[in-house]
Amino acid sequence: MDKMGLGMLIVGILLVIGGAYGIWYFLPDVINVVKGAIGIVALLIGIMLAGIGFILVKD
Repeated sequence: MDKMGLGMLIVGILLVIGGAYGIWYFLPDVINVVKGAIGIVALLIGIMLAGIGFILVKD
């Protein structure tokens, strides 16, 4: 294993630990962000389906 790979492995492990700690520390905010992201995805899918449906009905 070369030095670059070992460095990337160590930095990756540190980032995973830091991210897990951040998620645990800000858990209520993380839950709100996930709920908001689900709402945004649902909105975008709905807009796409409505647009495709409008195009298909128009033909």
